[in-house]
Amino acid sequence: QVQLVESGGGLVQPGGSLRLSCAASGRIFSINSMRWYRQTPGKQREWVAFITSDGRPNYVDSVKGRFTISRDNAKNTVYLQMDSLKPEDTAVYYCNAVIRIGALGAWSDYWGQGTQVTVSS
Repeated sequence: QVQLVESGGGLVQPGGSLRLSCAASGRIFSINSMRWYRQTPGKQREWVAFITSDGRPNYVDSVKGRFTISRDNAKNTVYLQMDSLKPEDTAVYYCNAVIRIGALGAWSDYWGQGTQVTVSS
């Protein structure tokens, strides 16, 4: 009933930039917080950035000053602008959203399928 679709990943050189997008679609009544996570092989999924429904952001220390999370509520979309990328940012990036389906529905977590970001020269 709800889909989150990420886009914007790819290969970039160290110091470069990428912009990830995640669009939510389906029977959405309301979206609360939206998040970006990342995961590398053999490691747990790591929270990267978080934005509240009214646009307040928060970041893991390792990306502060380099990444910017934003959202367009009219488009049900969250973005992650990644600048000054480092090899250690290489990972599969996932978006997550807390969504309510219908005015009386419960809030539930939804995940995108992931998009690969590779930072390498």
